[in-house]
Amino acid sequence: MSEFDGTVAIVTGGASGIGLATAKALAAAGSQVAVLDLTVEGLPEPLVGFVADVSDRASVDAAVEAVGERFGGIDILVNNAGISAVGTVEENGDDEWLRVLNINVVGMARVSAAALPWLRKSSCASIVNLCSIGALNGLPQRAIYNSSKGAVLSLTYAMATDHVREGIRVNCVSPGTVSTPFVDRMLAKFEDPVAERAALDARQATGRMVTPEEVAGAILYLASPLSASTTGTALEVDGGVHNLRVRPRPAES
Repeated sequence: MSEFDGTVAIVTGGASGIGLATAKALAAAGSQVAVLDLTVEGLPEPLVGFVADVSDRASVDAAVEAVGERFGGIDILVNNAGISAVGTVEENGDDEWLRVLNINVVGMARVSAAALPWLRKSSCASIVNLCSIGALNGLPQRAIYNSSKGAVLSLTYAMATDHVREGIRVNCVSPGTVSTPFVDRMLAKFEDPVAERAALDARQATGRMVTPEEVAGAILYLASPLSASTTGTALEVDGGVHNLRVRPRPAES
C-alpha cells in the first residue's frame, strides 16, 4: 500500500516535461491522475486528460469540475503549467508581460480557486506550485520570467497562510534549469542555442541540468499525506545553484 492509494491528483501542463514526469510518478504511486493541458492526446495510461487553458477562468472551472465529478473528489493539485520569456525590461512589451504573468501567476490562482471547494473535502489536501530558482536569483535576460516566479513564491506563502486552518497544505518546488521541451523552446530564442545550453549545464554545481524525474520526486514528497507538517515551504531542486559556490575546475595541461 502507498500513501497515495485512493487519492485524486490534478497536474496542470501535465502533457510534457516536468508535468508529465510528475503525473506518471503520481500514477505509479497509486493516485488517479488528471492531466490538464491545452492538448491531451497520446497520454500514457492510466493518465486521464482534460483540455484546459489556465489563462481562461471558464475553461479552468469546467475542467476542474469535470475532474471532481469523474473521480469523486480532488486531493492534490500540482500547478505546473507555465511559459518562459527571454529578454530584459527593454526587450519585451506590455503584451508579453501580461501574457506571461497571466499564465504563470494568475493561472495558478485560477486553478487553485477552482480546486479549493474540492480540496476542502479531502483529508489530505495538498497544493504544490512550480516556482524556480529565478524567484531569488538574478538570471540574465529573464526579467519577465523571474518576476513571475517571484510572484509564485509569494503566492505560495500567502496561500499556505490562508488555507492552513482548512487542512490544505501549500508548498512549492524551485527547480534549477530542467532539461525539457520547455527549455528547448526557450533556447531556440537565443542567437547560439548550443552555447546557451552548455552555459545552463555549467551553471549547476553538478555540471548538468536537472531532470524532470528529479523534480517530480520533490513534488511527490511535498504532496504526500506523510508530509502533513510541511507547508509554506520552497524546496530547491537546483543542482546546487542557490547555495553552493564551487571553484572552477582546474584547466587541464
